[in-house]
Amino acid sequence: MNSFKIARRNIWRNKRRTLITAASVFFAVFFAVFMRSMQLGTYAEMIKNVVSSYTGHIQIHKIGYWDDKIINNTFPENPELEKKVSAIQSVDKIVPRLESFALASFGEQTKGSLVIGIKPEEENQMTKLSNKIVAGNYLSEDNPGVLVSEKLASFLKLSVKDTLVLMGQGYHAATAAGKYPVRGIIHLNSPDLNNKMIYINLHEAQDLYSAPGMLSSLSILLKNSDDIDAAEKAISEKVDLNKFEVMSWEKITPELKQAIESDNVSGQFMLGILYMIVGFGVFGTIVMMTAERKKEFGVIIAVGMNKAKLIGMLFYETILLGLVGIISGFLVSLPIIFYYSTRPIHITGDASQAFESFGFDPVMAFSTHLHFMISQITVVLAIVLIAFVYPVIRIFKLDPVKSMRN
Repeated sequence: MNSFKIARRNIWRNKRRTLITAASVFFAVFFAVFMRSMQLGTYAEMIKNVVSSYTGHIQIHKIGYWDDKIINNTFPENPELEKKVSAIQSVDKIVPRLESFALASFGEQTKGSLVIGIKPEEENQMTKLSNKIVAGNYLSEDNPGVLVSEKLASFLKLSVKDTLVLMGQGYHAATAAGKYPVRGIIHLNSPDLNNKMIYINLHEAQDLYSAPGMLSSLSILLKNSDDIDAAEKAISEKVDLNKFEVMSWEKITPELKQAIESDNVSGQFMLGILYMIVGFGVFGTIVMMTAERKKEFGVIIAVGMNKAKLIGMLFYETILLGLVGIISGFLVSLPIIFYYSTRPIHITGDASQAFESFGFDPVMAFSTHLHFMISQITVVLAIVLIAFVYPVIRIFKLDPVKSMRN
């Protein structure tokens, strides 16, 4: 306790040096936590966009479907399987779908399109399709018709209440053809999906493709995206892997995972540069402090103080200097992060168009997970402790007589 009290007084003997050191640590913690929060929050928002707009966190298919997405690679509806998967604690919603391709035609215009049979209420709980309606109304179970993506509707030159013709190949080479009224037009963030998507009631899609009771996938939404590995393992234990394949969004959209990983590396590189600058700043301050107090250390050792106790006192000084900067940096960054986590920064202008071109909402979100905050604080504290090695070496080599004489 005496060493701690002396250390606490010593750090304020030279207020300017203490404030400079604490400020360097403060800015390191502040910028590290702020930058990392924005980076991880933006990644989470990207994943959320992909997961909630189409894929879900995890999908269950018949084996071979993902490599060859044809109507014949479907499987019968299985309420027992859905019940087993729903019983998993981390699973929030299960959305059944029947997906296939068809030629969409109106007037003289025709275009290949992706047709997705959905249960409107369950689909809306996951993808919030009703919020993306730009004209007309959302589908209902007893309201036959289709929802057409905005760009596809523009290409076909159709509007609400027009009749869309769908033609394709059904289950086991049956002919698929039908006419459906357009109930609504939707805007999808992904340009690719916005150019080709048609949503239809599941039973109508099964009739169209002569595939009664068949599904192409079960899309699963989790309560927490951090549980995806454990959930994928738990779901794999519930299904017959000889018949089905379980795929997470990382396998379904590997390009997004690769983009996040590459950007994450660049972000960590920038943090590394920041840590290096801070490390040299802290190290320089400690070197200066050690040089200034060389005579003082010599006198203290000469009057009988053990070098180990002197090192202990300096350790407390270094820790206190670091903690002042770390705690203040953390406390200042925390309210800013929590504020922007609930009110993301909306991007406008050309930058927003760049985001939308990749299918993402033009926002900069912030993460409030504690694990990355603790890791940044731990790294900065480690830098401070590494810098402490220098005075330890100098004190062990210190000759009291020479230091007092100089």
